[in-house]
Amino acid sequence: MHAGRHYSLKEVAIWTRRETAVFFLIAIAATSLYTLAGCKWLAISWPPIAVIGTAVAFITGFKNSASYARLWEARQVWGAIVNSSRAFALLVLNGTDEAARRRILYRHFAWLTALRYQLREPRAWENTSQAHNAEYRKRYSVAEWETPLESELAPLLDAKEIALVLPCKNRATHLIHLQSMELRSGIAEGIVGELRYLELQRHLAALLDSQGKCERLKNFPYPRQYATLNLFFIWLFILLVPLGLLPEFQKFGDRFTALAIPISVIICWVFHTMDKIGDSSENPFQGGPNDVPITSMSRTIEIDLREMMGEPNIPAPVKAVNNILM
Repeated sequence: MHAGRHYSLKEVAIWTRRETAVFFLIAIAATSLYTLAGCKWLAISWPPIAVIGTAVAFITGFKNSASYARLWEARQVWGAIVNSSRAFALLVLNGTDEAARRRILYRHFAWLTALRYQLREPRAWENTSQAHNAEYRKRYSVAEWETPLESELAPLLDAKEIALVLPCKNRATHLIHLQSMELRSGIAEGIVGELRYLELQRHLAALLDSQGKCERLKNFPYPRQYATLNLFFIWLFILLVPLGLLPEFQKFGDRFTALAIPISVIICWVFHTMDKIGDSSENPFQGGPNDVPITSMSRTIEIDLREMMGEPNIPAPVKAVNNILM
């Protein structure tokens, strides 16, 4: 998540410079063929291109709206995780002995850790490996890609539980299962009352429900058929724009024809950048600069719960690096 006021013009220019260079090449090639090689047949009437541009604007707007909806839903889900975690901790702290509450809440920290590691795993449709995103990623770091999960779980779980959790495909779900088993054992041992047990199980179910929503957003992308058509339409429009501008500028005289180059680059840049923004927002857990900051939110939950436990050593909040908060 960008934690500053806005992206700078320099950042946006660097992020889009490769495509901008392509737009210049297309416009220069079309203008050269039209003016120098005498290929007047390349000229296209502007109204049909304007119709295509309108269609592209609609489908790009639809994509960006859907991408924002996915991003906002992910933020709402993690807001629910924050609230459920605090409520779960209150019930644990006020209804169990000291040893049990430490085990349960530390296991909850482990669940948060396992969940964020699962959500940061790459998928084929995500775009963090693309050149412009990989280059920008040098400005910040993704903790889940730099530290092994096992070392993160070591301070939170005993060796036996780590050995049980790590081989599992869905480690976060298994940790919820271990929580449920401990609470059930707490009833038998008289540590947890029956009513409190039912309430704690309800909160575990809510956490599991939030996890499932995160997994749906992670594992079901923006439909590929819409993304593919949008890509084709954008580039069709980009190829046609200079061909439609050339005869329009020639109406003012031959010396004005070259103005088709910068104007077409600007138009193409606007449409393509709108599409790129949708691309960078549609996968809210991919490790990009527009992600929901799940690392920071997990740390916030851990800080709140450790303070509620009265622990002396509280970890520091995650700080933004070059205005990017992960």
